Amino acid sequence: MVVWTIANQKGGVGKTTSTITLGGLLAERGHKVLLVDTDPHASLSYYFGIESEDLELSVYDLFVKVSTKEQIEQTLCPTEYKNIDILPATMGLATLDRSLGSKGGMGLVLKKAIQKLEGQYDYVLMDCPPVLGVLMVNALAASDRIIVPVQTEFLALKGLDRMMKTMEIMQGEQQEPFTYTIVPTMFDKRTKASLLAYQKLQELYGDKVWPGVVPVDTNFRNASVSQKVPSDYAGNSRGVYAYKSLLKHLIKLTAVNK
Repeated sequence: MVVWTIANQKGGVGKTTSTITLGGLLAERGHKVLLVDTDPHASLSYYFGIESEDLELSVYDLFVKVSTKEQIEQTLCPTEYKNIDILPATMGLATLDRSLGSKGGMGLVLKKAIQKLEGQYDYVLMDCPPVLGVLMVNALAASDRIIVPVQTEFLALKGLDRMMKTMEIMQGEQQEPFTYTIVPTMFDKRTKASLLAYQKLQELYGDKVWPGVVPVDTNFRNASVSQKVPSDYAGNSRGVYAYKSLLKHLIKLTAVNK
């Protein structure tokens, strides 16, 4: 079971879009995929028509009670896609830093929960909130690879710098070094700002940057309105084509690291 965490401390850079699109493409390949929504806004859950206010169980419950494998399975929500399930979010997640932030042993809750589902899924993709706290720490600690979407504009590069420092701080607590891939998103080749930001990414982070780009594509927004994964809604769009290329790249990296 491979775990990818999609994270950045800046909002609006394409984290949820990346999670959904990559998850959809993996499912189309026949892989069993679990999407984990760790954002209190629950955008990932809402995307698939899951009303968080109506849920009896969510990711929140994994933190506030000891969860058995059976309880975790009861928390899973199926989607209309047979190979995609979701561990959904609720607004209660927003209270975790206040209630559990100073409590010891809370950094590996998600990792331990996911391990109990070993054998049921091929890939786990975790969508993170844009805030450093208990949820992001858990998601990073559980990951085999961190995928960092970065909008190709200079303010987003400052957010990436904060994300890199966060991983550096957390690295001291990890036995294995973090592996990560920076993904340039919302690229507009018509603008000088996008071109310069992309060049700066390559200059600063070298081979940690995926050599492709995810372009601006209105099909992503339209797919969300239809509650369809982008590859189902517009499989031949330039945005989906870019994510197909990214997925090949990530799978190759995963194979090399095994």
